[in-house]
Amino acid sequence: MGKSLHDASPAARAVYDEAARVLGWDLARVCFEGPEAELTQTRVCQPALYVHGFAILAALREKGTLPPPDMALGLSLGEVTAYAAAGVVDFPTGLAIVAERGRLMQAACEKSAGSMAAVIGETREAVAALCADFGVEAANFNAPGQIILSGESAAVAAAVAGAKERGMKKVIPLNVAGAYHSRLMEPARAQFEAYLGPIAFLAPRFRVFTNTTGSEISDPAAIKAALVRQVVSPVLWEDCMRAASAAGATAFWELGPGGVLAGLARRTDKAWLVRSLSEFGDLDA
Repeated sequence: MGKSLHDASPAARAVYDEAARVLGWDLARVCFEGPEAELTQTRVCQPALYVHGFAILAALREKGTLPPPDMALGLSLGEVTAYAAAGVVDFPTGLAIVAERGRLMQAACEKSAGSMAAVIGETREAVAALCADFGVEAANFNAPGQIILSGESAAVAAAVAGAKERGMKKVIPLNVAGAYHSRLMEPARAQFEAYLGPIAFLAPRFRVFTNTTGSEISDPAAIKAALVRQVVSPVLWEDCMRAASAAGATAFWELGPGGVLAGLARRTDKAWLVRSLSEFGDLDA
């Protein structure tokens, strides 16, 4: 993950070097060598995703091929990456924020028995009724017909069974560490709020969008409050993408591994121009 960027781009390599200084441990080693079980720990994968996104951004700027962005948005922890790219915080501050967020969320996962499940092909209204009946929460509205449930493991399992009884054809339990973006993350939210309190946020240099409302946000205090609230509230990702498009976005460039966000964008509107950049070779495509 990201090794080709590190090896081919001095700017990307500098990002990984700075990350090691900020974190006090060798993130690059885990990203490049694994093991996967270590990389996928919440406290590790969140900094890894943040640094990977920034390494791609640094490499693009180094090559001089990045058009000036008009706006930025990110899914869940990616919202911090978007804010840092827009100058709300600098790179090391954003990394420290993400690392603390990941640490707190992992601790919350370990103290609760939570899980998540994906509901495919159903309306928001049908999923809302399912959540109300089984005591779970809608954690992610990723794209039309792709909604993620979150909550206590027993309740999620009951909701999955209940969904099938209601004729919902595709409900998939997810292999995750806990119930993200639900009330089970409240201990993390409270501590994260205290951590962010003294950190200075600036107004973004270009438009940014928050997962909590799916709309543009610009006031530094409001951005900080949104980041805190996001830990326990639904990620309105489909809404963010639609708002960016309505605001004039002509193309979506995904900076990160796997092409997941590009897939969600295509599922939302096939007319959107989408590019997914993950490794150094993608930058020349």
